[in-house]
Amino acid sequence: MTLPGLFPYWVVIVLMMIGFYMVIAHGNLVLKIIGLNIFQTSVFLLYISMGKVRGGTAPIIASGFSTYSNPLPHVLILTAIVVGIATTALAAALIIRIHGAYGTIEEDEIHRQDNSL
Repeated sequence: MTLPGLFPYWVVIVLMMIGFYMVIAHGNLVLKIIGLNIFQTSVFLLYISMGKVRGGTAPIIASGFSTYSNPLPHVLILTAIVVGIATTALAAALIIRIHGAYGTIEEDEIHRQDNSL
């Protein structure tokens, strides 16, 4: 494959590493959730880019078409998007509860308060 043909995969790798870095390097819980969402988006892009067939059309049998794209990756990604939204909403609710209990959303401060009890 040529370099332009690999561009979607490079975008996936860059987004994946940005998301991974945000989860590992930041102590703020909101930033961790944003990092997880960026990581998740990179996985979506990976599956969508693999599902594209050059010259392929929708899998509706008609005259004049011989190459069809597989719709399964796109359907799975739609399901994954819905699950991702639900988990993000749950994480946001948990962060709100953590903030109410500890008065902070910084991971280090939460650990410090737990250890002082």
